[in-house]
Amino acid sequence: MNKKQELILDIQNLLNSYGDVKKTDINPALLEFMDEDTLKNIISSLLYQKEQEKDVDLKWLEQFKKYGQI
Repeated sequence: MNKKQELILDIQNLLNSYGDVKKTDINPALLEFMDEDTLKNIISSLLYQKEQEKDVDLKWLEQFKKYGQI
């Protein structure tokens, strides 16, 4: 497996790591025309989105923290 194929697989795995989204299968030919830097940028963007999602979840959970102290 070459580097571009690994990056495409990483993108597919990131997309499938969202719990409420149906499984995504990417036809590698659709991304094959992109260079490695573009694929890495897609991965970075997906990771950033996951990080933001996590931050929103943590902020939401923090609002209930005050109820746990009796």
